Amino acid sequence: MKLVEAIGKRVQNLLSERNLTQYYLYKAGGVPRTTVNDVINIRKKRVSTDTIYQICSTLGLSLEEFFSDEMFKNIDD
Repeated sequence: MKLVEAIGKRVQNLLSERNLTQYYLYKAGGVPRTTVNDVINIRKKRVSTDTIYQICSTLGLSLEEFFSDEMFKNIDD
């Protein structure tokens, strides 16, 4: 799995686990709706650290907690 795919899946999983929507990230965290959608649907080749940080902050996670998920252990280039 590529890093960008793992990030998208991680964000989607976090939203599902917490019964939150992409709209929540937009309204509560100010992450543009198109950006959230692009991240989750893997429409970007790269996701900026700022975007990941903003998502994490909105969800009350540290970057360490975000990237500690098992899916990040087998990243391909």
